[in-house]
Amino acid sequence: MSLDEATADLLRRLAPQVLGTLVRRYGDFATAEDAVQEALVAAVEAWPREGVPEHPSGWLHTVAARRYVDQVRTEAARTRRERNAHDALPRDALVAPPPDATAPPRDDLLELFLLCCHPALPAPAQLALTLRAVGGLTTAEVAAAFLVPEKTMGQRIVRAKQRLREAGARFAPPQAADRGRRLAVVRQVLYLMFNEGYSASSGPELRRADLTRQALRLTRRLHERLPDDGETAGLLALMLLTEARAAARVGPDGDLVPLADQDRRWWDRAAIAEGCALVARSLASSPPGPYQVQAAIAAVHAEAPNTEETDWPQILALYEVLERLAPNPVATLNRAVAVGMVHGPQAGLALLGEVESGLLADHHRRHAVRAHLLESAGDRAAAAVAWRRAADLAGNDPERRHLLRRAARCESDPGHSTDR
Repeated sequence: MSLDEATADLLRRLAPQVLGTLVRRYGDFATAEDAVQEALVAAVEAWPREGVPEHPSGWLHTVAARRYVDQVRTEAARTRRERNAHDALPRDALVAPPPDATAPPRDDLLELFLLCCHPALPAPAQLALTLRAVGGLTTAEVAAAFLVPEKTMGQRIVRAKQRLREAGARFAPPQAADRGRRLAVVRQVLYLMFNEGYSASSGPELRRADLTRQALRLTRRLHERLPDDGETAGLLALMLLTEARAAARVGPDGDLVPLADQDRRWWDRAAIAEGCALVARSLASSPPGPYQVQAAIAAVHAEAPNTEETDWPQILALYEVLERLAPNPVATLNRAVAVGMVHGPQAGLALLGEVESGLLADHHRRHAVRAHLLESAGDRAAAAVAWRRAADLAGNDPERRHLLRRAARCESDPGHSTDR
């Protein structure tokens, strides 16, 4: 038997809570994470057969604590054998008693994020570890977020846990000098988690609502703790404004509906109002950062009645600011779309040449933008080739089907011009 979606979502939400409890109690992140994974496997095997326990969080805590004890004792026994030691290991020196199964769980998620962003780890390892251990992404999903092979990412995560252990990292607030840098990594983790949920890197579904919900919840909590932090407010606004389009982004067949074709009556106006207010307050009270600028771009889209009436010159200006603040190929790719809308598709194609090499060289989004610009310029035959190349590289099935339909549309009428 397999888990239903609601139970699987429950496990994803509870796992970080259990991990936080174990790390807070016992201090060993690597062993605690292994124990939680074993408890999750036990739940997947038992719950479909026996039913979800009355206190699922307590069930997981108890099983994970027992697995932790077993792992520590096994390791201690191995160490004694290697050292030819014969003295008994005190049982009470290993771990504290398992938690009360009926006690309300404590939310340690943000503390876990800060632990994973320990200064002993390089930034890529911090991101990878938190996405895997706290964010609930699989190793394959983390690898897709970093555009590296799954095996490479698996090794990076293992090394990160080893370095945390070697550094003696503890479940405690960071030093004041490290706080800003580590919070920046936490925000990036939340951003990547949201993006994976909004556009799944692989699989039959376009999005993973469990990840977007968790990213939004955590970002809200971070904003509550840091109400004057402009970039945290900007990140929350960006998520709200992006997620507001979710209902219109998926068609009746489950396939992708691009922004230009969305029925904006389905957009969540309450989320848009909250997001726009956050953007306005944060920009008025603090220097602009990359998340605030991205949120401002999303706000311009959200306030436009349709694609044609969107303030594209303002969007282009904001992308130029974003590239100055945080140069990266994704920002350049998005600016190429805005350039195409303001100055024509040929200008957009010229700018697109800047990202022909590097991380986005064979990414489906680059080929999709190229296809869009070629189609806008009237070269539908070349656009069809680019749409099909984008479809070949797309990770999830709904997006792939959409890209193939765009290719077929160009192939059906290769001589028709859609020049703007």
